[in-house]
Amino acid sequence: MGYRLPPIPESRLSLFSQRLAYAAVSMMVVAVLAVRAGKADPLVGIVVVTGAVVLAAAAIAIGAVAGLEIWRFGYRGLGRAFWAMVVASLLLAYPAMLAARALRLPVLNDITTDLDDPPVFSSSRIALAARGGYLPPDVDRRRRSAQERAYPAIKAIMIDAEPEEAFQQVAKAIKTLKWRVIEEIRPDDRRGLGRIDAIDESRLMRLQDDITIRLRAQGGITRVDVRSASRVGRHDLGANATRIERLAQEIANPSDEK
Repeated sequence: MGYRLPPIPESRLSLFSQRLAYAAVSMMVVAVLAVRAGKADPLVGIVVVTGAVVLAAAAIAIGAVAGLEIWRFGYRGLGRAFWAMVVASLLLAYPAMLAARALRLPVLNDITTDLDDPPVFSSSRIALAARGGYLPPDVDRRRRSAQERAYPAIKAIMIDAEPEEAFQQVAKAIKTLKWRVIEEIRPDDRRGLGRIDAIDESRLMRLQDDITIRLRAQGGITRVDVRSASRVGRHDLGANATRIERLAQEIANPSDEK
């Protein structure tokens, strides 16, 4: 009788790494879909996503240990550990980019073009109902000083037009950007004051951010000040500054609508 070699055992760590990676993917997908569908609170979704990130990081670490174990003892499962690490790394790519951005930018979630006199969000019954009763809080001027250093390009938008015409340009830009207008007050003839309150949603988890826009006549031009605030989290990762810049660009260079 010929001698048969015993079967080569498979690394348990590689199997564990694979299960962690797949669990992380499942958690991430469920959290995003649940928040987007309105079935879960955004804060709960963020907690679940954070848990998925932790599992993905653990999958990479355990996969690396499994690779060393396989190299040392000749176990099977190298392919399983490798693909688990690939899947986990892909899952971590976007959170890693956000983490790098968070380290680079100040901890702010409310950005405005007027640091000394920020536009005030409407507290009317209609506006509060649209925001589910939420009113973005005021921000101390000392906290806003970090904005000057991080976002020096965020300035008031000056439109060479009378308030009514400027109002139309701003309204058109908001429509192009697909923000949801919840209240608007057209400029009056006496003071040339106007206001638009709107809501924008993030692409991935549809987190809602609030925007208020104030128009004021200044001679023959109209000054447009914008304030954009995030509802969730203390750090907006630059989203509000980007939103204001997009509005300014759309007003200056309107997109062709067909």
